[in-house]
Amino acid sequence: MSLRPALVRNVHIPGPTARFLPVSGPLDILVDGDRIADIAPAGALRAAGPVWDAEGRWAVPGLWDHHVHVNPWALFSSRVDVSSATGAREVGARMAAVAPDHRGIRIGVGMRDGLWRRRPALSEFDEATGSVPTYVIGADLHCVLLNSAAARREGIAVPDDGMLRETEAFRVHASLDAISDDELDAAVAAAAARAASQGIVGVVDFDMAWNIGAWQRRGAAGFDSWRVRAGVYPQHLDKAIAQGWTSGGALHDSGLLEVGSLKVITDGSLGTRTAACSVAYPSGGHGELTVQPDELVDLLLRATGAGFSVAVHAIGDVANTRALDAFALSGAYGSLEHAQLVARTDLPRFARLEVTASVQPQHAVDDRELARHEWAGQRAAAYPLRSLVDAGANLTLGSDAPVAPLDPWGAIATAVGRSRPGEPGPQDAEGIDATTALAASSEHGSRTAPELLPGALADIAFCDADPFVAEVEHLRSMTVGATMLGGRFTHVS
Repeated sequence: MSLRPALVRNVHIPGPTARFLPVSGPLDILVDGDRIADIAPAGALRAAGPVWDAEGRWAVPGLWDHHVHVNPWALFSSRVDVSSATGAREVGARMAAVAPDHRGIRIGVGMRDGLWRRRPALSEFDEATGSVPTYVIGADLHCVLLNSAAARREGIAVPDDGMLRETEAFRVHASLDAISDDELDAAVAAAAARAASQGIVGVVDFDMAWNIGAWQRRGAAGFDSWRVRAGVYPQHLDKAIAQGWTSGGALHDSGLLEVGSLKVITDGSLGTRTAACSVAYPSGGHGELTVQPDELVDLLLRATGAGFSVAVHAIGDVANTRALDAFALSGAYGSLEHAQLVARTDLPRFARLEVTASVQPQHAVDDRELARHEWAGQRAAAYPLRSLVDAGANLTLGSDAPVAPLDPWGAIATAVGRSRPGEPGPQDAEGIDATTALAASSEHGSRTAPELLPGALADIAFCDADPFVAEVEHLRSMTVGATMLGGRFTHVS
């Protein structure tokens, strides 16, 4: 089978596209280069090139994950998952049972300390883990638990609970991800191939390193598994501007890799109780703004003037309000990442300001118990997918991997059902319909119908069932028989 078929035979095209098609039966898709040249009833088209039989599969636009931290996601499988641990002592015991890696350290991931009955103690973590430097990264990436040996290795001091949060935690992440380029790129390539098998054709990468250089390197080495928009953080903005980069700038002549948005983190997370909220947490405090409002406006003005779109991390309602204010005052364009707690008066501002709400459906169910406790007194809307759509916002879906698995069908199913696998749904009124969820999982978001039409890029996922009418659990277990990127197969089962 050729990696580049000229004709795809015997395919069904469901959803919004169907109203433009001449028949309801099987169709053929003619591919010319990286685009769809024609769609016609089966047998009506001829191609001077290879033919692939889709065997009646359902074709939909290829899927995007609009929020990924590619490097830590790619390395996740090589680290110890402690997500089910109920306390620091149990985490320590699990980590102690694992041999150190080639650097002589242990790294755990997925810690959910917000659900622990008591706060960790450095002394008990040290007792369990001994002299081997041991790090455990929080599930939301906003905190890291270190033992004393790890603190000495980093040359830093840690508090009595062993926890570093926000900026200090992000610095440790960078240290842990500082492996050889060859090792890291091999992990990224392997993880990308797995994602392609799920119908993924594009990701927005918010890795905190110098992302432009990393993707230039990967492009030169032949990376071609998906389209990538590589984000830039404020600490690298001067460098990006000096080198002449702007959002949309091509990083490689393949046409697959481009510069993305400036990513700005303006508050913390629910898990660390640092998301900036109008109502205090039960333990006290309102969270924190990590970028003050005037500073945020100045940063957005500078980025916009230099040709960058912006992606602003905002989880608490105060952070969301301040971020929307900054968009209004600066004229910036782009997205608001997470939007987990939004003042009801702010919901219509997304549409008015044309700010995309980039959300991660899995967080709503993963954080449900924590939110019920920590946000019980909040007046704002929590994880408001339906409310945002009803207010006219453009919605895009992502995973925040490795915070949640990079699983587009799981995200779509959770956006529709607002429930975990096997759990009756919906659990609340914020679910959206499958057509909206599929549109939000495509390149341009929920305001753009998920259609395959002549002239469009041949980025296609060939599904074993019609996702527009599938039940939630069928969406969650959707099988993708093939994925096409720019007319070329990146996956065939």
